[in-house]
Amino acid sequence: MIIFLVILVILGGVLLLLYMVREAFLNKVMEHELLFPDFPESFGKVSLFFISDIHRRTIPDVVINAVKGKADVVIIGGDLTEKGVPFDRVRANLLKLKQIGPVYFVWGNNDYEVDFRLLDAILLESGVKVLDNTAVTFESEQGEKICLLGVDDLNQERDRLDLALLDAHEKSFKILASHYPSITKKIHSEHEIRLVLSGHTHGGQIHIFGFSPQKRGCIKKLENTILLISNGFGTTSFPLRLGAPAETHLITLRKGNNR
Repeated sequence: MIIFLVILVILGGVLLLLYMVREAFLNKVMEHELLFPDFPESFGKVSLFFISDIHRRTIPDVVINAVKGKADVVIIGGDLTEKGVPFDRVRANLLKLKQIGPVYFVWGNNDYEVDFRLLDAILLESGVKVLDNTAVTFESEQGEKICLLGVDDLNQERDRLDLALLDAHEKSFKILASHYPSITKKIHSEHEIRLVLSGHTHGGQIHIFGFSPQKRGCIKKLENTILLISNGFGTTSFPLRLGAPAETHLITLRKGNNR
């Protein structure tokens, strides 16, 4: 009887481990539609593909094919890489993401573990726009504007939201990309940032009996903005997840009122 129980425990442990590996390597694309009453109507709709915390993973074709032709731009929310990841893998991931559309990048803490000057050069030669306390503007034929802002790594106090705001058009619909969701503590109502895209937390990565130091990824309405926190695509330390599966995001923005 004792041997039978031991076998059951071992088998259960193996099955749990396999399940955690499966959750870590899922290729899920979460689709979201967000409505804003002040979204510039002349754009119709804009779709963003957001991927954060790639770390050691190679982006498979199934993810690229799922969003190709559906997304207008790609935003990498930091931790594109980490110490020990070959730069050839980074180049290959960027090449795949460029199949979807123009690619924009913000720095994460793990990106600074590597030769970040070489990483910066690779991003430049790959045609990726780095949003390091800067902004890029998209303008419709009617002259309405959408600004995508990005801030540098908050953990190292490299972030300068004030500079990114200066680079953005005052009368524009503003979207902010930051590796850290805590950037929202620096956002005020007068900044008029409508949406923040972030990662870093991995959604807690592993939840034991539903508990983890970090909450699962989500979209939530804050006092001054709407915040998306992604579980992320890769993992750190161990390639395991539980209760916070790997994910990417296809986000469609349009004019309207959320019910």
